[in-house]
Amino acid sequence: MTKPLAERLRPNTLDEYIGQKHLVGPGAILRKMIDSGRISSFILWGPPGVGKTTLANIIANKLETPFYTLSAVTSGVKDVREVIEKAKSNRFFSQASPILFIDEIHRFSKSQQDSLLGAVEKGVVTLIGATTENPSFEVIRPLLSRSQLYVLKSLEKEDLLELLNRAIKTDVVLKERSIELKETNAILRFSGGDARKLLNILELVVESDSADTVVITDDIVTERLQQNPLAYDKDGEMHYDIISAFIKSIRGSDPDGAIYWLARMVEGGEDPAFIARRLVISASEDIGLANPNALLLANACFDTLMKIGWPEGRITLAQTTIYLATSPKSNSAYMAVDAAIELVRQTGNLPVPLHLRNAPTKLMKQLGYGQEYKYAHSYEGNFVNQQYLPDELKNNRIWMPQGNPAEDKLTERMKMLWGEKYNK
Repeated sequence: MTKPLAERLRPNTLDEYIGQKHLVGPGAILRKMIDSGRISSFILWGPPGVGKTTLANIIANKLETPFYTLSAVTSGVKDVREVIEKAKSNRFFSQASPILFIDEIHRFSKSQQDSLLGAVEKGVVTLIGATTENPSFEVIRPLLSRSQLYVLKSLEKEDLLELLNRAIKTDVVLKERSIELKETNAILRFSGGDARKLLNILELVVESDSADTVVITDDIVTERLQQNPLAYDKDGEMHYDIISAFIKSIRGSDPDGAIYWLARMVEGGEDPAFIARRLVISASEDIGLANPNALLLANACFDTLMKIGWPEGRITLAQTTIYLATSPKSNSAYMAVDAAIELVRQTGNLPVPLHLRNAPTKLMKQLGYGQEYKYAHSYEGNFVNQQYLPDELKNNRIWMPQGNPAEDKLTERMKMLWGEKYNK
């Protein structure tokens, strides 16, 4: 049986590897580590189809050390312990530690990760993990702290075109056909920076055309995918497209659109915890101060989901989705923190005004630390007008309230307290 095109074209060396130049290009950090023949534990984080598993396979081919692979989907604690025992027996003093590659490490439970921690700490194995999820959410802190984190990016247009041309010219099956890449916008757009998806689409289009010369155009690609929409997405690789549509529907206050995309994720087998986390983010990023209860409800949704599980959890997700979609929207907190971070980057480490400094020692008190500070609770209305920003920024405004009933109330209060500053 012929392997799929994506498998046939999987590179075996770094020279054949396409993309991720910031990690494996000449002089890049991961390239130097691999070329040296000794690697430390690391986790590869990036969307599907950008080369995480391929990179692990290249390392296995390059380094002369035992290499073990586990899939977090099918492996349990027992499998982890068995691999660790094998690694111990295959370890020689002159050798680097055996490598353990764990695909989809974000699906490992805490107990599975705990069973791995000791072996990584003692150098029994060198861990390479691959994940499409933010490791800070899914990987236990002790394991994360003992591993480097490398972020892989979606492939650029030039990378995808290079891959297309390589497939047409070098693949044992495709090079026997006459294939003309007349237009590439559709195939690049549908691939979404995912190499595997790109090759699956190419294979689908070529196999569905019996003509002597296969001419690839935008219309043909679109037509073939509409006829067979899941052919290029067999394992839920539209994950990022659908979550994007879901969040944008909430942001756009369309409960029908939001609940539809939620249903697509539920039916496609998406991780419910991933959906719940996105709802928490949306509650802060898109609704924010316009309705602070949104964040409380989103957090309650996450907690409830963890308690009641599936399939009942879908009802809680639906309730929260509709609430967020129908809620007033504001991103003023999101904009404010980004504006403040940019201000800090521009102005550097400005000194804290003396009256705001702590004075734990006699010398600091003598220097005036904290002397002029006015304790707000000692004044009427628990407020006193004093300076809280560094001297150089004392007239700056950072938080800019937006027009909704909740923030209008906050703005009126700020005008009452600060007067002219909030009338600008």
